[in-house]
Amino acid sequence: MTGKPISRPAIILGVLAGALTVCAIAVSCALAAGTPLAISPLTGTPDASPNTQISFLGVPASDLSAIVVSASRSGHHEGKLEPYASEPGASFLPNRPFQPGERVTVTATVTAGSSKSTVGTTFTIADPYTLPREAASSKPPSSTASLQSFHSQRALHPPSVNILTNAADPALGDIFISPDSGPGPNGAMIVEPSGQLVWFEPMAAGIDAMNLRVQQYYGKPVLTWWQGEVIEGHGQGEDVIDNTSYHRIGTVHAGNGLHADLHEFQITPQGTALLTAYEPVHYDLSPYGGSSDGLVDDCVAQEIDIKTGLVMFEWHALGHVSIADSYSRVPHIPADIFDFFHINSIQQQSDGDLLIGSRNTWAAYMISGQSGGVLWRLGGKHSSFTLGPGVRFAWQHDPEIDSDGKLSVFDNEDTPPEGSASRALRIELNFQAKTATLLGSLEHPGSPLLSPSQGNVQVLENEDRLVGWGQAGYISEFSPSGQLTFDMQLPAPTNTYRAYRSPWSAQPGGTPALSASSSGSTVTAYASWNGATNVASWRLLEGSSSKDLKPVKTFPRTGFESELSAHTHGAYVAVQALAASGEVLGTSPTSRT
Repeated sequence: MTGKPISRPAIILGVLAGALTVCAIAVSCALAAGTPLAISPLTGTPDASPNTQISFLGVPASDLSAIVVSASRSGHHEGKLEPYASEPGASFLPNRPFQPGERVTVTATVTAGSSKSTVGTTFTIADPYTLPREAASSKPPSSTASLQSFHSQRALHPPSVNILTNAADPALGDIFISPDSGPGPNGAMIVEPSGQLVWFEPMAAGIDAMNLRVQQYYGKPVLTWWQGEVIEGHGQGEDVIDNTSYHRIGTVHAGNGLHADLHEFQITPQGTALLTAYEPVHYDLSPYGGSSDGLVDDCVAQEIDIKTGLVMFEWHALGHVSIADSYSRVPHIPADIFDFFHINSIQQQSDGDLLIGSRNTWAAYMISGQSGGVLWRLGGKHSSFTLGPGVRFAWQHDPEIDSDGKLSVFDNEDTPPEGSASRALRIELNFQAKTATLLGSLEHPGSPLLSPSQGNVQVLENEDRLVGWGQAGYISEFSPSGQLTFDMQLPAPTNTYRAYRSPWSAQPGGTPALSASSSGSTVTAYASWNGATNVASWRLLEGSSSKDLKPVKTFPRTGFESELSAHTHGAYVAVQALAASGEVLGTSPTSRT
């Protein structure tokens, strides 16, 4: 994301060849030239949720009137119109759900000055399928080498971190990961490039955290991640937003009866959220060699108005990509669900279009942020570009267009294996010649890693590339010339869905933690503050009363937890966290030794 305001290109809703938001009804649909409008569910959507709302994005709610929603079985639907907080537009919320299999027609009048236009959309309602809950997977045994332990934070056990190559530039920021599937609890975790823990937020048993990163929300840095359950390879949960004190300031859910998925959560400059969702539906797979009563996991991209929770835009893969484009095998057992697309990334462009990544079609799609139509695709069975040597990728993750216009993608090449090693690719697209040229390919410099799932590539401020190797459990950084400038490993089989590196400055709420004991006149104290980034030193206080403490000695911070040892005379001690300036950032509760 560049932070620039999104400019949504204008479209004219009318009988236009190839347009997906045209009205399929015998009324005038044309808007005044220059008036942008996107209506979701998009025309032709084959499996809108029974609980769908009708989203009108691009014109003020006050310009919408005479909204008529009619379904082929359940008839006319009344409802209410709710405006968005972040952009012009509103959602019509029907008073009751639609019925599976019925066709819905929507018309509305848009008033622009003295002119009026009739717009609309038509779509079909899905026959949903509820995925059964999965039993929590068993955890591998832990050891003192695989988990960290602290005197002052006895309940905190993040995975150990093994730094294989020291960071060439520690000032580039901390490392943001979401350890999963290893010993100890799953969680969200920040580490310094030295490997020292900054912050760990453990999840409850059976709950995962994914996609931890720093983003901007209304111009301020925030910490975001997804948390929930992983079922059939995707998530059912929620996206969360914490401020720099680790206080929750927002929780984002998918709309229209769906669950927020783990694969993507991006906050846009206009204060909306882009997220992925999976929609299991009954589907006829007989044309593709499957069951006529099959099951498909459709993939959905949604834009959510964070403040209101309303759906502003919704795109369904089944409405735009053929099931025949999938490289996954169609199941022959009706009860097996077919993950034909497997969406794993969304990136909004400066013009409002969306770049969407599909693991199981081996392709990246640029879709119109207005109509949802596929503008071009890279890779897969029907690539818009001729792929040059080395460009072909398989089971990939996280395609993104960088600020210089080049495309980065993490090429897994595994499950099932297609290549000998996973790669971080950099690709140049020539839109005139319709060619894709490989500019660079990065592999792990040790033994080649073949990552069955997950992974990402992040371009850093100095043009280094941070590569998260996903299921392989490594995080590496490379210079523009391909030199390894940082490398770390998590204890097997721990993995992290993505890895990011960003500057982060935070001071938690609450107080520092302290554990203290005495032997004779010597007190040994252990001090820490989970999430604090600005602690330079610790001041030990002691006294004969908990209300009368005096400084004893100041100690430099030596890591997440610092050991402080000094001669004291009182029975009570506490510690103060100090900034480099000497400012007191926080004081621990008093402990009796």
